[in-house]
Amino acid sequence: MKQALIFQGGWQGHEPEEVANILGGILEKEGFQVKITDTLSTLQEDDLTQYDLIVPNWTQGTIEQEQLQPLLKAVEQGTGLAGLHGGMGDSFRFEVDYQFMVGGQWVAHPGNDGVSYNVHIKDPDHPLTKDLEDFTVVSEQYYMHVDPAVHVHATTRFPVAEGAYQTNGEVDMPVVWTKKWGKGKVYYCGLGHVAEIVRMPQVMELMKNGLVWASR
Repeated sequence: MKQALIFQGGWQGHEPEEVANILGGILEKEGFQVKITDTLSTLQEDDLTQYDLIVPNWTQGTIEQEQLQPLLKAVEQGTGLAGLHGGMGDSFRFEVDYQFMVGGQWVAHPGNDGVSYNVHIKDPDHPLTKDLEDFTVVSEQYYMHVDPAVHVHATTRFPVAEGAYQTNGEVDMPVVWTKKWGKGKVYYCGLGHVAEIVRMPQVMELMKNGLVWASR
């Protein structure tokens, strides 16, 4: 049986405990044994290489090097990494090594929550997005700084909300991407501001596919 670790916490506005339970439920249905922890100490106490998948769900916050380095090394050695929204894409803002592994970092959400925007499926023949069509989300629209090495599977177009950034013209921002970190596979989805958004059928499908894909 595959083993997965979810660590949840940080800023509570993203409902980390509830979202972690949703993601854990997805994994259990896919045959994983899931451990959910609310302390980063687990990252230094457990042998992280025993896990086939690690799911960060910890917005902002700080992490000690004794916790971060085992995480980086476990993924490099083949443990998968997968997550969503700020729980993975806005964790530990001072830790550029973490951001390098993830493949991007949140920088803005013009218009804040409640923006209606389209998610465009870029490669519908890929196993991650197979049978999914473009869909609309009413939530935060994440503007991110993104590693050019990532493989982009879905995008959203800016601008929708007003802001100083509009003078740069239209840009397509990655919403779903994958990359490698050593031997490990990395999956990220920018959707999932709160549990209600995570429960959208399209987001649930994206997360199921991504969690399974990234696992060892």
